[in-house]
Amino acid sequence: MRYQFLLDTYRTERLKVVSIWSFFRDAELSARPHPTDTRGRSVLEQMVHQCVSEDNWFKNFFGIDVGAPPLPDAQDRRGFITRYWDDSGRRLDALENRDEAFWEQDVTFFDVPRSRAWIMVRRIAHTAHHRGQQMAMLRMLNREIRSNYGPTADTGEKVVYAYPDIETLLETLAS
Repeated sequence: MRYQFLLDTYRTERLKVVSIWSFFRDAELSARPHPTDTRGRSVLEQMVHQCVSEDNWFKNFFGIDVGAPPLPDAQDRRGFITRYWDDSGRRLDALENRDEAFWEQDVTFFDVPRSRAWIMVRRIAHTAHHRGQQMAMLRMLNREIRSNYGPTADTGEKVVYAYPDIETLLETLAS
């Protein structure tokens, strides 16, 4: 399928999102880029935004409703990581069955007709933008950052991903 690259990209983006979230401590969820400037979202507000925004985009632009509330009952790292992982997995499963006509169909995107393929590229860019903000927050908290798309200042010239899969990430949170 011509648009398989969108599914492949979304599949990898899911692990990147939860990997970054895992590096924050629960006590840091209220941290902001500047403690007195509420214009910059806290870590928790970024997690809420990611979950609610993606839920709305998939319902409104792709017709995919995962049948679950977008926010976890427990609003801690593990709660957000598992809620996002489960919901994004259901979204990915629903997208796997879509044909090229689905991706090429124009739908209204904030009052402008756009193809679903265009909207998915925008969704991925939106997610990457907020992940970059969260990586900057980790740096402000003097934390190491693992590879996201390639090497970081902390990994030298090597690509070192934090986790090979969700199971390893969850095991790490439990320890």
